[in-house]
Amino acid sequence: MFDMKHLTRLKHLDENAPETMKAFWAFDKAVFSEGALTVQQKQLIAVAVALTTQCPYCIELHTKAARDAGATDEQLSETALVAAAIRAGGAVTHASHLFRG
Repeated sequence: MFDMKHLTRLKHLDENAPETMKAFWAFDKAVFSEGALTVQQKQLIAVAVALTTQCPYCIELHTKAARDAGATDEQLSETALVAAAIRAGGAVTHASHLFRG
């Protein structure tokens, strides 16, 4: 199912919901612009979220953007491990619902 070529199909959203998609693309551009966080920091956050949600498109796109912003293998490795810790931590903390009292 995953194929980066499928992203060309997003044009159908642009065609069928032009105002909404225009707003989405403007929002996306603003979010990833330099601000209190650097572009690199924002892209590393995006990689961590993408790994957590396991979206292969997002993983590929944001890893490339992070690298383009200067992210190193070491930074990407730590980002991946933060994502893994958060995902595992969610399973551990939700285990509290398994027990009574």
